[in-house]
Amino acid sequence: MTCKIDATLNPSPWPAPRWLARGPLHRVAWRDMGAPGGEPWLLLHGGPGSGCQPGLLAPFDLRRQRVIAPDQRGAGASRPRGAVAGNRLDALVADLEALRRHLGLERWSLLAGSWGTVVALRYAEAHPGRVQRLVLRGAFALTRREVGGLLLPSARHGKTLGAPQASWPVPAHAPLPAALSRLEQLFHYDAASVTALHALRGWALREMRDALHGMRRALRHASGRDGPAAAAGRRAWAQLRRQQRRAQAALQRPQATPRDAGLWVRYRVQVHYLRRRGFVRPGELDAAVRALAHGAITVDWVHGRFDAICPPANSARWARAGGGRLHRPASGHLGHEPAMVACLRACVTSG
Repeated sequence: MTCKIDATLNPSPWPAPRWLARGPLHRVAWRDMGAPGGEPWLLLHGGPGSGCQPGLLAPFDLRRQRVIAPDQRGAGASRPRGAVAGNRLDALVADLEALRRHLGLERWSLLAGSWGTVVALRYAEAHPGRVQRLVLRGAFALTRREVGGLLLPSARHGKTLGAPQASWPVPAHAPLPAALSRLEQLFHYDAASVTALHALRGWALREMRDALHGMRRALRHASGRDGPAAAAGRRAWAQLRRQQRRAQAALQRPQATPRDAGLWVRYRVQVHYLRRRGFVRPGELDAAVRALAHGAITVDWVHGRFDAICPPANSARWARAGGGRLHRPASGHLGHEPAMVACLRACVTSG
């Protein structure tokens, strides 16, 4: 999903990607934007499998900041698309360090969202001397509550999708490991079957509905308020609502579309990671957070108070455990919501 970029803050266009070869299989795509000699920032997308997009630049002032935006293995413009062989968390961390050395940067700051916060925490733990500071949005804890709340059939936030629920390949009351195994099996090959198409589209609809739920709560919080911020919030909600209606209308169509191909790339990588809990053992993220405090790395934890995808308690707990500043903008999960962008911009430009 994208958002309109303030051209006065981000005058540079979204450039074509460059690639960094990583072993015999993977070519990691990356983009370099902003002031060449400016404060360097590494931008980490969520997902897994999503890829970077122009809306993620909104918090930066590209007149004085330099932003390096890689697409993680198998995601976005990285090649091969949807590749899961050799795609592990430690490999993503190694890719980032190889990119830093390739660029000749001594240190950089990190802005990461959702799944990207997991990658950022592991990178900072492995290479603390290379991290100036962290801004972590909507921290993802890889819990069963988060993953199961999205994928398992439920009446919560309308996730049953109404009558088309019968097309969702995960049965009611299925254990989460079995649900993830079923989805991974469906996405193992190209999404040509009707069942796989329904699964891809249904997953996207579930994400939209949780995102809209958070945005709706934020709009209720701002009810009766006027001004540019409130109007922008209403426009962002209406735009995503239109996308949801189009996706709902396309749910039962038997023909695959280019959008379905993009969803296959995204969710093939995503289910690969979720089934393996992000290649993170219990307690490892907590240890990474404590390591930040020992390394005196400044952290801004930014979490929308109405986030319906990653619980705000994630960031609150880690801010208490590892220190850092906790920010709770009146927004949902998405990085392009106006209140979230304003908070991120304040964090990113305050250094």
